[in-house]
Amino acid sequence: MDIIVELIDQPDRPIILIERHYKPLGWAIPGGFIDYGEAAEVAARREAMEEVGLAIELVELLGVYSDPTRDERQHTLSAVYIATATGLPKAGDDAKAAKVVNVWEIPTDLCFDHDRILRDYLNLRNYHKRPVFRTD
Repeated sequence: MDIIVELIDQPDRPIILIERHYKPLGWAIPGGFIDYGEAAEVAARREAMEEVGLAIELVELLGVYSDPTRDERQHTLSAVYIATATGLPKAGDDAKAAKVVNVWEIPTDLCFDHDRILRDYLNLRNYHKRPVFRTD
């Protein structure tokens, strides 16, 4: 499960990226695994607090990403939520660092399939165009 966190108390609603502490190394959107017996929404709130130290308000589900090649460690699927928060992130848990990024400054070399996820997010945010998911 991954969370795109918009900071609604800052101009232009920037988002948060984390630098991963463990392999695969690099920048990513916050997220993590759902614990056994835990609802995805609860996991999203927990992971946001653990990784960036912020309480979030879930806004909507962007989509479910399940390409078998999206994570080199194993086949994972990720429910991706859009959420809002206020305050400044502070890296914790699996995050080595956290930074606030304006949407026009998002890097294109993110971990996993987070480039694609953020393209889908920007299409929704800017053009109200929902992601199209294919089965091929």
